[in-house]
Amino acid sequence: MIHNFRDLEVWQKSMKLTSCIYGITKSFPQNEIYALCSQMQRAATSIPSNIAEGSGRFSDKELAYFLNIALGSAYELETELLIANNAQYINEEQCALIRQQIIEIQKMLYALIKKYNV
Repeated sequence: MIHNFRDLEVWQKSMKLTSCIYGITKSFPQNEIYALCSQMQRAATSIPSNIAEGSGRFSDKELAYFLNIALGSAYELETELLIANNAQYINEEQCALIRQQIIEIQKMLYALIKKYNV
């Protein structure tokens, strides 16, 4: 069954998160452009991309597979966010706000995985 990924709230929220990550990484030190910045941007981009890819598959099991990949990317991004906070590239308030978004997306993905994992 093909799903319209644009209608999925988790996809919409992950797109907003991705924009947020691109915005905050602009202020990171120059030496992080090809390191932490790039890693965070790739992890963030992976979340909505895998939701979209899974939505285009023909079975719920395949959708669940790609949702699992998106979930893994969300956990990766959360870790990288904490690393950025520890390195003082972002402040505690920024970290908390973004982390809250990530955790909400993780919960939504987990619920969808349970729904579609047959």
